[in-house]
Amino acid sequence: MDNNQKYDAAFMTVFEINADQLNDELKYQSITTWDSVGHMALMAELEGIFDIMLEMDDVVDFGSYATGKTTLEKYGVRF
Repeated sequence: MDNNQKYDAAFMTVFEINADQLNDELKYQSITTWDSVGHMALMAELEGIFDIMLEMDDVVDFGSYATGKTTLEKYGVRF
């Protein structure tokens, strides 16, 4: 599984959504499962998958499916 697939799988698992919902419009609080609790679950899932530890500023700024990849690239994750 490549990093794009791992990233997508994290979103689909945590938010219980389908692949067709993964797009640039997917943002924090744009779906009911992406609330504050869901957000922290996603952060934990991504940290585990990619073996990284996100800084608090990056957790707060991780506001969408699209911007998340840019954030993870700061930690050496390549897409």
